Amino acid sequence: MTLTAPAPPASHPDREAPAAIDAPPRVSAPVVPPGAARRRARGADALQAAVWLAALTGIAFMIASGAFLDGGVWGWLRMISRALGIVAAVMMLAQLLLASRAPWIDRVIGHDKAITLHTEYGVTSVVVMLLHIGAVTVADAHVAGDNPASQLLAYWSYDWFLAWALVSLAATAIVLVTSFASARARLPYHRWHAIHLLSYVSIALAVPHQFLQGETFRGMGAAWWFWFALWVGSGSAFLFWRVVKPVVVNRRHRLTVSALRRESDGSITVTLAGRAVRSLGAQSGQFIGIAFGRLAFAREMHPYSLSAAPGDTLRVTVKPLGDASARIASLKVGTAAWIEGPLGIFTHGSRSGRDLVLIGAGIGVSPLRSLLEDAPEGGRISVVLRGRSRDEVPLLDEIESLARKRRASYALLAGGRGRTWGTADREVTLVGAIARPHDTDVFICGPHEWGRVVQADALAAGVPKEAIHREEFAW
Repeated sequence: MTLTAPAPPASHPDREAPAAIDAPPRVSAPVVPPGAARRRARGADALQAAVWLAALTGIAFMIASGAFLDGGVWGWLRMISRALGIVAAVMMLAQLLLASRAPWIDRVIGHDKAITLHTEYGVTSVVVMLLHIGAVTVADAHVAGDNPASQLLAYWSYDWFLAWALVSLAATAIVLVTSFASARARLPYHRWHAIHLLSYVSIALAVPHQFLQGETFRGMGAAWWFWFALWVGSGSAFLFWRVVKPVVVNRRHRLTVSALRRESDGSITVTLAGRAVRSLGAQSGQFIGIAFGRLAFAREMHPYSLSAAPGDTLRVTVKPLGDASARIASLKVGTAAWIEGPLGIFTHGSRSGRDLVLIGAGIGVSPLRSLLEDAPEGGRISVVLRGRSRDEVPLLDEIESLARKRRASYALLAGGRGRTWGTADREVTLVGAIARPHDTDVFICGPHEWGRVVQADALAAGVPKEAIHREEFAW
């Protein structure tokens, strides 16, 4: 990529390509096997298809069990309610798997996509569950000659597993309400996170009802074993990767803070050392969840991107903005650290092209710095950073030094916010600035809306969708 351009592109008459330090092109060579990004996309599609296949299989078992035998309007309503209950349960199973931190899920779709799907399935499961309960309550109320409200209350006294199911519904509703953006913005992260844990409690409370009350899955037939395998598989994956594996990893590596450094922009760089750190298999661009201090395993985890290529140590750079990150300023060397991960596919392993463009803003430059440090030989490298001023860009001196060492093109866009992703005085575009867009990977990390604008600009420049990698910092 050559970041200089003789004139603004015709499609963007008020914008220009960002000027940069010209660098001789590096010798081109493939960095990853061709088609890796496409295989990952197919894997993501297959994973989502498997969720719906499981739901359809459950409904097929329901039909095979004689769901149509009741007949009549109210029989159909009960059948529909049972189908909705099956779909809601499958969505719960998908939630467990996607939140399990299982490495194969991370490799296939990445942690950010997994958490996005986890949220989408969570909303779907709540809506479908409400429809399931509404339909079965109306049908049962008609048979009993009662009103739906009285019938719903009557479930509480039927059996313990139905009472648990009602508690599950209440817990799920609380999680849903507090997950709306307006509610989440008012809650400190640690409180929202504690409430969010109710979703796993609600899932556990709903399971007995399905096996003991659900007509389709009573008995030890094929449907029962199908459902049993799904629950055991999903639950075991969640418990192993979220509980057992972290305990084993942290007891083995025993990470502690080995160095602290305050950067010129106010961010703090924390270096962690321990036993056999290399065996963690961390890659540049990934992030780890960290909790610091005594009884760190019981504290909430916060995600921080690696700001240096991992080796015998792990290094993160944190902007002290929230309560948890602000407490990092008071850390001392020797403080214990409990980690989860490494996670994410914002790595060189996701690349499909020979050229590399790194674009970052704010603390989002941290993973880009690690990617720049160990970028494979081959292809052109370009770095574009965005900040209000030079002093407010974290790790800038290190990035500039690495850019010179790697013979990378480099541009700093400093100034007030512009209409696009440049500055108020200098609007920029990638259109016409990328020499080989179909052979280029673009890595973007920064504020959410800003990153969306850069991503759209990269698409307009001709970079394939699968070659645009954007870190979302989802957790």
